[in-house]
Amino acid sequence: MKATETFDTLVSINIPKAILVGLNHTSRDEKSFEHSMDELEALAKACDLEPSMTITQTLPHPDHATFIGSGKVEELKTLINMVDADIIIFGDTLSPIQLRNLERILDTEVIDRTGLILQIFAKRARTREARMQVEYAQLQFMLPRLAGMRTELSRQGGGSGRLSNKGAGEKKLELDRRRIEQRCAELRRELENVERERDTQRAKRMNSDIPRISLVGYTNAGKSTLLNSFIDASHIEDKDNKKVMQKDMLFATLDTTVRRIELPGHRPFLLSDTVGFIDELPTTLVKAFRSTLSEAVYADLLLEVIDFSDPDYMTHIEITEKTLQDIGASKIPIIYVFNKADLVAGGSEHRSMTIPHVREDRIYMSAENGIGLDNLVTMIENTLEGEKVDCEFVIPYSDGAALHDITSRSEVSDTEYLKEGTHITLKCSKKMALKYIKYSV
Repeated sequence: MKATETFDTLVSINIPKAILVGLNHTSRDEKSFEHSMDELEALAKACDLEPSMTITQTLPHPDHATFIGSGKVEELKTLINMVDADIIIFGDTLSPIQLRNLERILDTEVIDRTGLILQIFAKRARTREARMQVEYAQLQFMLPRLAGMRTELSRQGGGSGRLSNKGAGEKKLELDRRRIEQRCAELRRELENVERERDTQRAKRMNSDIPRISLVGYTNAGKSTLLNSFIDASHIEDKDNKKVMQKDMLFATLDTTVRRIELPGHRPFLLSDTVGFIDELPTTLVKAFRSTLSEAVYADLLLEVIDFSDPDYMTHIEITEKTLQDIGASKIPIIYVFNKADLVAGGSEHRSMTIPHVREDRIYMSAENGIGLDNLVTMIENTLEGEKVDCEFVIPYSDGAALHDITSRSEVSDTEYLKEGTHITLKCSKKMALKYIKYSV
């Protein structure tokens, strides 16, 4: 065996093996269930786990005690020994009693979809704010699941008095709950301080009269790739350090990033990259990341990035819209960016489509290859300021601020210095033409 093969073998041995478990309710259609299981496998890989097997069960409704029924649990117990699994991952959220029963019967670590997503967030959080937000969400998730974790300890005690009738297990449970509640209170205070700092920074950006644009969308749709493409096309220094990590993986980046984009011949704008959305995103995470997601709430325009190559992209759009409603950002103008369209164009359903392709409020493009970036910038400007018109202005020399504002946000074709002021011929937005109509020729 070669040295590289030996290394790969050792690495694969160290990766924990997981069995994925899914329950198809009678109220759930087969297609959405399959998509959910595919996504669960991708989530497991994103958490550095090796999905070694998938088993499914069909029931009218989840079993109250074991979620999948006692017979299926016995089958699962046999499979654990067969594949030597280290962890069992359920595709839905388990109740505390279901989780407790399953771990007791299977004698193996059991985690549900929500717990898995929390683990991924804990691994990927980089900034202090993101780490605090994830810790707060984890503690909130853990609180109702404390009961019964120490059933081996006595819950009864002899004697009299207010506390003497409580056994060691009961007292330990209360101590854990108290510590978690105290830590949650500390995290809330720290996050409130961070949020005030963020509000101060946001207020400065809002007062700067620079448009604020937020990238939103399903996880792994290409938001970070689009941000990096804008940075590559910008007139800014140290581009490599301004870029964010882009990787074909769910929740590759969690931390919100804001970059100033300055494209030649266009008005600069601030572009923020927010955490990606996913189906059944844990409520605790939405609450914890609310201050981060508020970048989208205060945006002038949203760019909803959609993975057009994904067969379930319409479902992703619906989930994104629901999440935007939950955080209060559903009224903000949106441009739908159908990314990775180069992987679809020319296919059976889209044989005649070439990219970039623009239609009303949507664009089909490829962020990775930079195809359609100029068209997207034009759409952004038209959405923010309206279509551009040909204008002529004579700006008095005394109003240098107006001259700077017009020339920095327009396409100037000719400049002439007259006695009464600067004569400029340009193409600008209708909004700007109305703003400076007193200087028009």
